[in-house]
Amino acid sequence: MAGSGAAASFGAFVLAACGSGGKSSSTTTGAATTNATSATSGGGDVAIANYALTLEYLETEFYAKVAASGLFSGRSAALIKDFGAQEQTHVEALEGAVSKLGGTPAEKPSGRFPIESAKRVTELAYTVENLGAAAYLGQAARIQNAELLAAALSIHSVEARHAATLGTVLGRSITPDGAFAKPADMQTVLATVKPFLA
Repeated sequence: MAGSGAAASFGAFVLAACGSGGKSSSTTTGAATTNATSATSGGGDVAIANYALTLEYLETEFYAKVAASGLFSGRSAALIKDFGAQEQTHVEALEGAVSKLGGTPAEKPSGRFPIESAKRVTELAYTVENLGAAAYLGQAARIQNAELLAAALSIHSVEARHAATLGTVLGRSITPDGAFAKPADMQTVLATVKPFLA
C-alpha cells in the first residue's frame, strides 16, 4: 500500500481514536481537540473513559466513511462494515462506562480523513489499528475501576486483532513491535490527531 507518511500521520489519528496514556495536551487546538482535552483534563477513570470515547467516535466515523466510499466490495466491504460495527459497540460501551462512573459522555467530534483509494485506506487502517491497540495499552496502568479496566483490555484485544487481520491482507507484520507491544501517551496522540479533526 502507498503513502507511508500519510499512513503514519493518519495512524496516529486512530491511535487517538482508541485511547492512550499519559497527560492531556495543552498545545492542541480546535474545537474537537479542545473537547477531548477538556474531557480528560480532570484526571481519573472518567477522564480516561471519555478520552477513549472521543477517539472511538473518530474511528467509528472513519469506518463509516470508508464503507460509504464504495472503494470496497464483497468480503472486503463486509470486513470494513464489521470493523465499523465493532468500533460503534466500543462507543456504546464507553458511553455506558462514563455514565456508570458518574460522568457525562464526551461530545462527539467530527473528523476528516484521507479516503483516496482502497489500497491507501487499507494501509492507513493497518497503521490506525496498531496505534489504537498501543493507545489502550498506554492507559491500562492508570485505570482504577476494575470494570473499566476489563472493558479497556477487551477493546485493546479487538483493536490488535483488527490490526493483525489487516496486516495479513497487506502481507505486513502482525506484531510490528515484536514480542511486546508499545504503549502510546495521550499528549502525543492529541497533538497528532489534530489534523484529522474537522
